[in-house]
Amino acid sequence: MTTARRSDFTNLSDAALLAQCAVDTYRASGPGGQKRNKTSSAVRLRHGPTGLLVIAEESRSQHENKARALRRLRERLFLTLREAPPPTAPAPVFLKVGRRDARFWPTAALVLDVLWATHGQVRAAAERLGVSTGQLISFLQREPALWVQANVVRREFGHEPLRAT
Repeated sequence: MTTARRSDFTNLSDAALLAQCAVDTYRASGPGGQKRNKTSSAVRLRHGPTGLLVIAEESRSQHENKARALRRLRERLFLTLREAPPPTAPAPVFLKVGRRDARFWPTAALVLDVLWATHGQVRAAAERLGVSTGQLISFLQREPALWVQANVVRREFGHEPLRAT
């Protein structure tokens, strides 16, 4: 775990978060014709305090790619930095939040924090969150990166990876 809290980074404005990053632009390879090959529109962000690295090169617009990279960096911060969860969990309705909802990644981080605090034990994490084991597994499966990170947490504590249902 890092000494800085996840919220120290995730609560920053885009400009403040970007100021913590080394920004590289480069020419992305792939389809897009001559325009793509002549402009340095791909963006790579390296977050100094955490060392996290994200890229975005889908668009021919450097501005759009920078916005995508920032969004990916926030997601990665929620996925990889663990914090001690609050003593009481929110109402179980929180697991119904959709992937496009702004609350999804903070919710995903909370679920991973609780899973980490319970040493990777899904049943104990579900109990602490006030949901069934099945509901917790369904939430984790909704996003592939979340599923992978849940298995990283489990591996850290010597558990077998979760199997997709």
